[in-house]
Amino acid sequence: MSATWTLRQAEPAANAPAEVDISAAAAHAPDLADLLRRRGIVSAAERAAFLSPSVADLHDPLGLLGMSRAVDLLMAAREREECVAVVGDYDVDGITSTALLLGLFRAVGIRCEGILPNRHDGGYGLQPRHVAEAHRLGCRLLVTADCGILAHAAIAAAGAIDLPVIVTDHHLPGPEPLPAAAVVNPRQKECTYPFKDLAGVGLALKLAAAVLARLGREIPWPALCRIACLGTIADAAPLVGENRVLASVGLAALPATPSVGLLALMAEAEVGVPVRAYDVGFRLGPRLNAAGRLGAADPALELLLTRDPARAKELARQLGEWNVERRALERKVLDDCAERFASQPLPGILVGWSENWHRGVVGIAAGRLAREFHRPAVLFAVENGVAVGSGRSVPGLDLHGFLERWQTSCERFGGHAQAVGMTVLAANLSGLAAEWKEAATRFPEHQLAETFEYDGDLPLAEVSAERIQELARLEPFGMGNPEPVFRFSPCSVAGPPRTFGNGHLGFLVRSGAESLEVVAWGWGARQSLFQPGAGNRFEMLASLEHDNYRNRPRLRLIDARTMSPQTN
Repeated sequence: MSATWTLRQAEPAANAPAEVDISAAAAHAPDLADLLRRRGIVSAAERAAFLSPSVADLHDPLGLLGMSRAVDLLMAAREREECVAVVGDYDVDGITSTALLLGLFRAVGIRCEGILPNRHDGGYGLQPRHVAEAHRLGCRLLVTADCGILAHAAIAAAGAIDLPVIVTDHHLPGPEPLPAAAVVNPRQKECTYPFKDLAGVGLALKLAAAVLARLGREIPWPALCRIACLGTIADAAPLVGENRVLASVGLAALPATPSVGLLALMAEAEVGVPVRAYDVGFRLGPRLNAAGRLGAADPALELLLTRDPARAKELARQLGEWNVERRALERKVLDDCAERFASQPLPGILVGWSENWHRGVVGIAAGRLAREFHRPAVLFAVENGVAVGSGRSVPGLDLHGFLERWQTSCERFGGHAQAVGMTVLAANLSGLAAEWKEAATRFPEHQLAETFEYDGDLPLAEVSAERIQELARLEPFGMGNPEPVFRFSPCSVAGPPRTFGNGHLGFLVRSGAESLEVVAWGWGARQSLFQPGAGNRFEMLASLEHDNYRNRPRLRLIDARTMSPQTN
């Protein structure tokens, strides 16, 4: 079934006449005000805040339920010169959260030790073993970073040895209250904090800011944000509200970082200036993630904290090599799934498992499957009778809410609307998969349909360097703030298309008297759509970008479809 193209709906401007249908204004090239309205930015104040993100727009961290108590506990530990354990997670959000808190604590005189879980030895989150490790290290207070909201057993174990726990986590809380000394999570029902979508590292930044404010110290926003932007973007947190501020300020500050680790990582990943959200999501983030996916995440944490340039270079090189290995393991899972799912009608939810899959890559593979097949995917790596799985969803479908009813059948379960993690007994997989697939038959059809939203029609003649610069004012792009996409119609090919790289396509598109280069990543197998010919007309959705190699504008293809003779 071909994809549906939908004009992104705009909010009416405050001073627009009621009878004017702004959402239908695709007949003219959208200006910046149109694009902002289509992203829910309507008022003059909203536009100013969106186009000029500033730390002045951040909310008071003490507005987070539990924050004041958390700061009290940390100040008491500092005064008594007690050691504080920071327990994080093995993904980018957890690693950057841990690095930010360790760096801040050391800067203000709080003794601290970092502890990261191992995906292959116990899995995600705060566990009794981490409590025991903190106790062995002589810690008298434990702070979680990007985890802990469901860690009832571990927090109870900490209470048994008189080790208070501060939980900072953005994942969905369970129904039972935690026996923690303080819980900082904007998703708590009692929390009235106005922005609910901070990533784990965003909450770590808030705790750091609250500690500095209590001590009467200046808050180094660029330094905090350049770490926070990594976890925020890599965790696919919506880049709106406070997250937009953290991402924008952090990306701008990255090139000037004094961190030898970040500089080495950017050099290894060949990230230039300016640093964009794409660079974090597809170059820096995967390398930081690679250590935790294949083994222990500690080298990534060490990279962010080291002050030794030689050690930083070696760690960055190692992360790059692990990332190459991670891609190969992921390709194995994807190839197996493609063969498996191609031989059967697609259910409403894709479920797969294998003893030959690496548990560190099933989550990212599930995300790729969800995007490719436009339905939720849950994949499990099976080892010694236990299946460790990750699931990813599609926009508008709450996978956590869907699977929550089977939580009692899981050894472990957690996550949020778009991503879940779970551990189940392998013997139960067939029965669970059958139940999930049956329940997924009730998904509304439109939730599983491939849909592309676009921002309006744009004549080819209006693609220019100046327009690209204007669109850049909307950056950083990501979840919640999509890159602008335009429809170009009618189009034809002004010469034979060429293939390059690993299945990519390039061609010259013509519309009227204008022509422009198009790059189509992954479209090599569909080049028949773009053959020259007087009757071969098509329309396409594309975003605008600058071709650094040729120093001129070009289009990046999103989707294309043949036009019927009646519309040629």
